[in-house]
Amino acid sequence: MEREIHLPVDEAGARALRVGDILYATGRLFTARDEAHHMMLDRFERGVEIPFDPGEMALFHCGPVVRAVDAGWEVVAAGPTTSARMDLFEDEFLGAYGTRIIIGKGGMGEKTQRALEKAGAVYAHYTGGAGALAAQRITSVPAVYWLEELGMPEAVWIFDVARFGPLLVTMDSAGGNLYRELEPELARNREALHARIDAGVATG
Repeated sequence: MEREIHLPVDEAGARALRVGDILYATGRLFTARDEAHHMMLDRFERGVEIPFDPGEMALFHCGPVVRAVDAGWEVVAAGPTTSARMDLFEDEFLGAYGTRIIIGKGGMGEKTQRALEKAGAVYAHYTGGAGALAAQRITSVPAVYWLEELGMPEAVWIFDVARFGPLLVTMDSAGGNLYRELEPELARNREALHARIDAGVATG
């Protein structure tokens, strides 16, 4: 099902999303990769407030390319980062900050899947290599945090977006997981490919 969503999405809205839904999001995203996750979790554990509310935005696993312009910032490219990098601590982040939508590429593991089910959140895939297309859907950059400490790709960038997508829901709060469903077929394809390679070596 194709859905237009307006951020923020509450728990009921996130729990209504299902694997296979195609989303176009309007509202506000924040970017966060490894270092930003660590920084925010450290502040949460120490009871230190951060200058924005992750629960009011979607989380975008992204290290954007941004340039300064007279009006502030212009996003040149904003392609997704491989989400597996954040799998070690994404469950903690969801529990700490209540983010309902995670956007990235490549999927995440079982620990994050369980956290999505508990928190009422979803993971949505954005096509890798489409960073310039993503940038066209960013209407403004109202803030950036920890740029000096972390550098451009690791800093937290706040983006206002209009119809950002298409985003394919691949992990949902009801236990749906497209990666898990596709694994048997992928395994068969890998076996067939290995057999072809072995046959080619044998005849070569």
